[in-house]
Amino acid sequence: MKLYKIRFTLKSFLLFGVISLVWGACGNPGVDPETGDPINFETVPQKFPITPGIIDEASGLASSATMSGYLWTLQDSGRPNSLYLVSADGKTIKEFNVPGAINHDWEDLANGPGPVEGVNYLYIGETGNNNPPMTSTNIIYRIPEIGNIAEAFKQNNLEKITYSYPDGPRDAETVLLDPLTKDIFIVSKELDKAGLYRLPYPQSTSAVITAEKVGNIPSVVFTTGGSVSVNGGEILIRTYISASYWKRKTGETIGQTLLRSPTKQLFIVAEPQGEAICFDREAKGFYTLGEVGQATSVFLNYYLRK
Repeated sequence: MKLYKIRFTLKSFLLFGVISLVWGACGNPGVDPETGDPINFETVPQKFPITPGIIDEASGLASSATMSGYLWTLQDSGRPNSLYLVSADGKTIKEFNVPGAINHDWEDLANGPGPVEGVNYLYIGETGNNNPPMTSTNIIYRIPEIGNIAEAFKQNNLEKITYSYPDGPRDAETVLLDPLTKDIFIVSKELDKAGLYRLPYPQSTSAVITAEKVGNIPSVVFTTGGSVSVNGGEILIRTYISASYWKRKTGETIGQTLLRSPTKQLFIVAEPQGEAICFDREAKGFYTLGEVGQATSVFLNYYLRK
């Protein structure tokens, strides 16, 4: 657990709570920009307790494409180089080692298509970079998702996408995959902005890629996680205390969508240190999961679409 994160949370929770309330009161109607239909999710989630001691520092979340009713998560720096399969009711957790990967500072998890047609991949964001000295490059690990709970990840299937930023090292905790183009997007975690960077498909796994700076996401700072719906039409980006939602317009790229103000600001319950978020496979709702922090336990929270 990073002291940098703890200091920010304790000093700024109230300030950002006020900002969220003001945002919600100042013309944030939350309607589909093309159809005008309202966009609403429950503000009181279904809560599923997570047994302490296994995934106390969850930093990313992705709904499984091959195992219905399960989600993948990973843990922050200093934890095993493992992914964890969690049942949607939080009762079952199983650890899967990712051989060949190193968890220096894993921060987010995405899933979707990749180089082999018809295969779903997990994208592990080795993108954290707030402990000096900052590294000049970061990594996205890509590996095919296993098909059932009895399988194991294989090292010869692991690919390593190494990249640098065009404007110097950045700390980032949000990794997004566009399922329509297979482009990878990274959102920097900064106090005054959220920089959006793109790794266009096909990403090299042998050379260092220089990410493209797309721009800064308006109305969002200090991001801790994100998710793109399976059909690519909806995007979530969260902070420790709130989530922003975008509805992608027909013909837009994810970069174009995220350079608009959020379609809606979503309110989520307080979590000890909230970092993970993802849509479910059917986009009927979304999940969040926090790190334990100074609490005794956490919940897997599910917000159903109204």
